[in-house]
Amino acid sequence: MALVLSLPLSADEFDPAMPGERLKDLASVSGVRPNQLIGYGLVVGLDGTGDQTSQAPYAIQSIANMLKQFGVTLPDNINPQLQNVAAVTIHAELPAFAKSGNRIDVTVNSIGNAQSLRGGSLLMSPLRGADGEVYAIAQGNLIVSGFGVAGQDGSSITVNVPSSGRIPNGATVEREVPTAFLESDTLMINLHTPDFTTAHRVVEAINRVMGMGTARPLDAVSIEVQAPDDPAQRVAYMAMLEEIEVQPGEAPARVIVNSRTGTVVIGSHVRVRPAAVSHGSLSVTITERPEVEQPRPFTEGETVVVPRTEIEVVEEDARMFLFEAGVSLNDIVQAVNQVGAAPGDVVAIMEALKQAGALRAELMVI
Repeated sequence: MALVLSLPLSADEFDPAMPGERLKDLASVSGVRPNQLIGYGLVVGLDGTGDQTSQAPYAIQSIANMLKQFGVTLPDNINPQLQNVAAVTIHAELPAFAKSGNRIDVTVNSIGNAQSLRGGSLLMSPLRGADGEVYAIAQGNLIVSGFGVAGQDGSSITVNVPSSGRIPNGATVEREVPTAFLESDTLMINLHTPDFTTAHRVVEAINRVMGMGTARPLDAVSIEVQAPDDPAQRVAYMAMLEEIEVQPGEAPARVIVNSRTGTVVIGSHVRVRPAAVSHGSLSVTITERPEVEQPRPFTEGETVVVPRTEIEVVEEDARMFLFEAGVSLNDIVQAVNQVGAAPGDVVAIMEALKQAGALRAELMVI
């Protein structure tokens, strides 16, 4: 026997007065994504701030290989001491649907001991994808926001990071990345945040605008949408889908605690069962005050240092506050503020409530 479950929609789901989010802000189309590229190259034209070749031999090897392509062969017993060349890595992001001839930005970082890349130029360098194929060629003058100066006595000042720079439009796309956008009869829309409520509302919104049976949910993330075969119509169709407004489902009740910074974020749906909380702190202060004692006049005594230790114990007043059943976020914040709890104390209170079974939320420590 098949079980059919009908989910009633909330009364305010399609209320025009309620703020909604565009589908393009909630989800993305499967296969439509950027791709990372990486490469290796040489930056030349530096003012003596390049790699120290004795400590970065790969820079010399790269220069020798480059010169060999132009018919210049260096003798094996020659080790040129070049200070205006730096070995660098290049990385870029290839956008979806990038075509041959498009320009993309690249970031250049020194991998040796170059002091600065300011004033340098990147020589032609291939950028490869995860499959090892060349997808772009990078070359151009670097823009470096940092700088560094040093004195003869060893003192130096560095602002930002002079060993890293960017080249706007510094790479030309040579190969296109195939996508599945036009290959299938359907479009797969994936939510950025998995949520069954949001997926259900997205399906209802698409079917309401495009017609019943256009979209169907596969799980809490993926939604399958029927699409036209004509590429021109499919682009216009996707443009209409992106502008559909959907009211996403609210996040589950969570309390997020950052153990390193003491930051505590409490969700709006967090509730507390009846509980009484008393939180106080005991501080112990130990102060060392060494004193110098002089011998009496006309004696053979010696001057000595006598340690003096002062111990002070302070216990702050621990006020108790009561949580009633179904306490909301506003009540929790007011109660914690009334006792003057610090961020670290709030973390301790939330952990204790969770251990007592009174915190009706997921406690996440990051």
